Amino acid sequence: MEYGRLELLREKHPAWRLMRADHAPLIASFLHEAFIVPNLRVCPESELVTKLDDRLFHLRRTLGDECFPRQARAYLDDWAGDRSGWLRKSYVSGSDEPVYDLSAAAEQALGWLQSLGPRPFVGTESRLISIFELLRQLVEESETDPSLRISELEKRRAEIDAEIERINEGHLHVLEPAAVRDRFSEIVATADRLLSDFRLVEQNFRTLDRTVREKITTWDGQKGDLLEDIFGQRDAISDSDQGRSFAAFWDLLMSEDRQRELEQLLDQALELAPIKQLAPDLRIRRVHHAWIFAGEATQRTVAQLSGEFRRFLDDKVWLENKRMMEILRGIEQSALELREQPPMREEIMAIDGLAPVVALVMDLPLFAPPYKPQINDVVNLADDQNIPANALFDLVHLDKTRLKKQIWQQLQDKNKVTLQEIVEDMPIEQGLGELLAYMSLATDDDRALINDQLQQAIPWQDEKGNWRQATLPLVIFTREPTGLKLEESDHE
Repeated sequence: MEYGRLELLREKHPAWRLMRADHAPLIASFLHEAFIVPNLRVCPESELVTKLDDRLFHLRRTLGDECFPRQARAYLDDWAGDRSGWLRKSYVSGSDEPVYDLSAAAEQALGWLQSLGPRPFVGTESRLISIFELLRQLVEESETDPSLRISELEKRRAEIDAEIERINEGHLHVLEPAAVRDRFSEIVATADRLLSDFRLVEQNFRTLDRTVREKITTWDGQKGDLLEDIFGQRDAISDSDQGRSFAAFWDLLMSEDRQRELEQLLDQALELAPIKQLAPDLRIRRVHHAWIFAGEATQRTVAQLSGEFRRFLDDKVWLENKRMMEILRGIEQSALELREQPPMREEIMAIDGLAPVVALVMDLPLFAPPYKPQINDVVNLADDQNIPANALFDLVHLDKTRLKKQIWQQLQDKNKVTLQEIVEDMPIEQGLGELLAYMSLATDDDRALINDQLQQAIPWQDEKGNWRQATLPLVIFTREPTGLKLEESDHE
């Protein structure tokens, strides 16, 4: 009961705002008569407007037209607005007409106002008995020692046997009329509180649904994290003390044996003379049907919220998929437009591969000693002619891409091919430089083998038509990576 918290409640809580409203007597009396007395969960707008019109008509005849100058529909819209929060306005599936429901805060305010009235009978004994009975169940059914629980059950059995013996002897204890009225009044009050608790449970689920929708709208992280957080909150509500208590109450209420027992007990209680003197509301006879109706309304609300939440997520997924399809169609249309006039090679941008590269440990080649070429320091010329200096500017560009394609063409129908076989099918066109380019490709490729124990002769014809020949180590290109060396027997 701190000052700051009370000040905040005075400004924000709908129940407190109802107490401060200018027309609080009209609002409280009308809402009590329209929802609490008939135990009505929802009311269509047309029916509620008609009821309020009748109430305003009688009040204006008594107090004057200037007391309530607005129309009934305007009052209802005001009471259902965010500034008031005493009614909840919504639409049911398959109907265009809105319906109104009493908010949990407004029902709390109405219950407090009703408690301010005169109470012809105030029972205290029944409450004390309820406290003792609940404490006994709490202690006994929380005991984990079997011997203590058996001892307590034996004690209760002894008390029951003693009670049976006293009855057989003619000593029958009967409740006094005051005690009967006391207990019945407590039953009626507890039944009314149960009905109000259903609205509070329903309101909690609606608050959770609104919080989840706000989080989805503002979420900028991964969708999996969002769903985990959302379902965690819904599980927290179901696994909370309130959720477990509501589930246990619902299971107990839906038992046919319990319903039959409750009906028999209520019929017998209402036939007692002390209770008839109270002139109770006979609707208490069917209070369990009101509980079931209120519980079903809460269950339908939870199911409806779950369905709306599912559709909300489906709509977001549909919008995301629609956006992706629009992007893909835009790419396809751009590709079709460029089909007739493809861009120049310089305008094409290369991107990294989209597929992952798998590098297995077993694919690594075994160690092989590096090949050490022998290079002579002195080059013997074929003749004594001087080499012109401008020959350095007549260098020929070697296209390794073309040489790779020639190698793969030879491997289309073979598992392996030697450099000598490649040259026989596709003769060397750029002399010794092209031959060295083949050796460079073999050195950098893990699918090529260089065996310096075996040699091969590679002939070619130069620009002047003279035949040349180079003796090189055996070079073999294969389809699959391998680190094994070839023996002589493999190539005979």
